[in-house]
Amino acid sequence: MSDMIGYPTGLPEPPLAAIGDITISQNWIHTPAGTHPIRGSVWTVTDMTYQHESISTTGVVLALIFFWFCLLGLLFLLMKERRVGGYVQVTVQGPGFHHATMIPATGPQSVFTAQQMVNYARSLAAAA
Repeated sequence: MSDMIGYPTGLPEPPLAAIGDITISQNWIHTPAGTHPIRGSVWTVTDMTYQHESISTTGVVLALIFFWFCLLGLLFLLMKERRVGGYVQVTVQGPGFHHATMIPATGPQSVFTAQQMVNYARSLAAAA
């Protein structure tokens, strides 16, 4: 049985971390599907990100402007712009449950951040 926040009654624990829609406390995993013990849980991270590289708009504009003044303006076309997109999938499974969440990748640090959070969750599961 749980209270209004979703913590098991009699054992209220403050949340220690949140990974997408998964909240972790000292002994519990809170997902939209319910609360499960962290002991025996298995965590995985899947990198589903991609990088898109293109010529920057600024480089094109500068190349057009400086092409008329000197032929070196074409070097501005070498200016590249990198964008990271996609998702990082975090999956947790344990006795009687399985839950996956997708975290949007906002930059190259997104995968590293998700891996660090999952490593923290793994350490809590090992200590439980």
